[in-house]
Amino acid sequence: MKRFERQTSLKEIGIEGQKKLYNAKVLIVGIGGLGSPISLYLAAAGVGKIGIVDADIVSESNLQRQILYNDSHIGKKKVCVAKEQLEAVYPNINIEIYNTLFTKENALEIAKGYDIIIDGCDNNETRYLMDSVSKALKVPYIYGAISEFKGQVSVFNYKGGISYSDIFPQSDNINSNTDIGVIGALPGIVGSIQAMEAIKIITSTGEVLQNKLLTIDALTMDFTIFKVNL
Repeated sequence: MKRFERQTSLKEIGIEGQKKLYNAKVLIVGIGGLGSPISLYLAAAGVGKIGIVDADIVSESNLQRQILYNDSHIGKKKVCVAKEQLEAVYPNINIEIYNTLFTKENALEIAKGYDIIIDGCDNNETRYLMDSVSKALKVPYIYGAISEFKGQVSVFNYKGGISYSDIFPQSDNINSNTDIGVIGALPGIVGSIQAMEAIKIITSTGEVLQNKLLTIDALTMDFTIFKVNL
């Protein structure tokens, strides 16, 4: 298919890898700063099904970093706008939307049937829940977090690897302060890396950030990988 010829020409992907992408089912929890690039790149790569969980509406203050949206979307439900935008990127995609918070009451039911859970949220409570659900369902959880000029990425619960709670014990953590500023391009960097990790997992390509924590400082462009052994 001409749409994907630049990636099917890669020996690591090829036609078989493209088929794996089309058959993949990925759940994104949060469709804001991180969720925007994650979903755009996965849709453009040809992932066949993407689930989106978010209860928010588009506000003007989102537009500095949430690249799925523009002024005409202000006041509309994010999941509805995201579905429309992603279908415009790849018409054959199946977008499942969940206009709700990801909670203890609905998380397992929503996540059931997906191959990967990706973190697009902005609070630690939801991350612990994603971690728990991914362990219960035996699917990987691709973590991403941003604040000011710094970001983090890792892959948890993958092939017996470490979990989010292993390196961020709940007793030592507090909910994120969503009032802290963030430079607009940073979620683009972090979200793109999360999308790349998903593509690598789906196509069994490369070395995944399993048992590792990637930290990013956008002010100095320092990318550091810490190996985590428990």
